[in-house]
Amino acid sequence: MTGESSTSAVAYRCPMPGIFIKRLLACAALAIGIGAIAGCGTGPGGDGDGTATAGISGYLSISAAASLQGAFTEMAAAFEDAHPKVSVSINFGASSTLARQIIDGAPVDVFASADQANMTEVVDAELLRDIPTIFATNSLEIIVRKGNPSGIDSLADLAETGLIYVTCAPEVPIGRYAAESLLEAGVTVNPASFEPDVKGIVTKVSSGEADAGIVYRTDVLAAGETATGVAIPDQFNVRATYPQAVLTGSPNEAASSAWMSFIAGAEGQAILRAYGFGQP
Repeated sequence: MTGESSTSAVAYRCPMPGIFIKRLLACAALAIGIGAIAGCGTGPGGDGDGTATAGISGYLSISAAASLQGAFTEMAAAFEDAHPKVSVSINFGASSTLARQIIDGAPVDVFASADQANMTEVVDAELLRDIPTIFATNSLEIIVRKGNPSGIDSLADLAETGLIYVTCAPEVPIGRYAAESLLEAGVTVNPASFEPDVKGIVTKVSSGEADAGIVYRTDVLAAGETATGVAIPDQFNVRATYPQAVLTGSPNEAASSAWMSFIAGAEGQAILRAYGFGQP
């Protein structure tokens, strides 16, 4: 599900038929401009390889999926090292919540989602400066209490009577991905609770308040010794894609463009790989 290191992002795929003409026109623009967007870094703030660019300064506000917390926190520090006059602030949360905040007018420069569906909500609101690009991928794992005391070995075990399984609502990417994985495996599970984002699932399981949940592979890695991961076979797994884009109302377009180039460049992609994310 994950891949080898990549030094460029790939273009976002527009949704298929059944929507408005503006969405079709966006897809046509993608076909023409894909080479310019996917990693060439020609924006005013970057050169595509993560190196510092003169004249970039100010405040950069990013809204990012909760599963990106570790990688983006490290990336923000590296970005600030490369651009000493820029201060980066990141708001982490469920992609659905972040998308709604942006649509409601939150002053954000860059949006990084854990799925295409919530990015599409922002596309439809005509709030993006450019076509989104996919910069990383992820896969799913079952997260269980440290040492796996419940003896969970498969998705089918999540349906055991008395087992406390937690997830997120379907509008949250991990909630939808988990439901897709269970459906593919033919397993029906009644969640004990719906957490606000993937980190909420990790917290519930790590603290012993729940027996298991389905999270991203990267979240199991980040949990370290506080929880245990159980692999989900490829035929039941889901490949999560992460698109990002600059908002039309970005207060700092130069820094935003530099950030996009940084993530697509060698240093940004290396940080993502270190946290377990796959290639675009």
